[in-house]
Amino acid sequence: MEEDMDEGQTQKGCLECCIKCLGGIPYPSLIATILLYAGVALFCGCGHEALSGTVTILQNYFEVVRSPVDALDVFTMIDIIKYVIYGIASAFFVYGILLMVEGFFTSGAIKDLYGDFKITTCGRCVSAWFIMLTYIFMLAWLGVTGFTSIPVFIYFNIWNICQNATVLEGTSLCLDPRQYGIIPLSDAKTVCAGTEKFYKMCESNELNMTFHLFVCALAGAGAAVIAMIHYLMVLSANWAYVKDACRMQKYEDIKSKEEQELHDIHSTRSKERLNAYT
Repeated sequence: MEEDMDEGQTQKGCLECCIKCLGGIPYPSLIATILLYAGVALFCGCGHEALSGTVTILQNYFEVVRSPVDALDVFTMIDIIKYVIYGIASAFFVYGILLMVEGFFTSGAIKDLYGDFKITTCGRCVSAWFIMLTYIFMLAWLGVTGFTSIPVFIYFNIWNICQNATVLEGTSLCLDPRQYGIIPLSDAKTVCAGTEKFYKMCESNELNMTFHLFVCALAGAGAAVIAMIHYLMVLSANWAYVKDACRMQKYEDIKSKEEQELHDIHSTRSKERLNAYT
């Protein structure tokens, strides 16, 4: 009987501990972190594969070749963008962890878990620094979203030309990468409707897949923007909590000091009365 009671108390203690730990999780920061990781993964993965598909389309159907010298051609720019994608993936993986840790230490639940704590000037500066940095990253992701919409627009036009050329027979429609600034104006790499390359490109999986990959990358960049806005709301709420906690801490310090002074005065008067009576 006593063993059953001890086991029940142990299970109850484990359940209370689990509930207490789950209550200490900053769920708004967790949701923003999951959204950020999903958006960055979608943007980086789909964007990388879409750029590889663009290289295949340029080489196979437009016969664009890589420059033999170290010139800044379209292939070099694509390689640079790929390296930027690698940096974005690693940087925001670390930044998401930092924001999650900051959410843990500024949430009100952490006070219930570990007792009272002191709000330092360094902690307030760190919170303010995260707000400023997240705002800058939000603006950067807005720029990335606008930049990602450019290839989506280009591939939509190519897909639209393929659809019109298939529906309207006898039309003279051409694709010229020079009008998008992909290749120099001196290179004539036009592919017109009615040619074998045009129909092969329109019916290929590379064009359809690359177009949809760029759309997914655009959606990932948009998700990252939403995550940054969510983080800004969370960090602003945490900043308000830290500010109120700092004011409450000052109030408690002043109150404790006044109570100590009153206690000292009362003790002094009691000693004086005792001496006078003696």
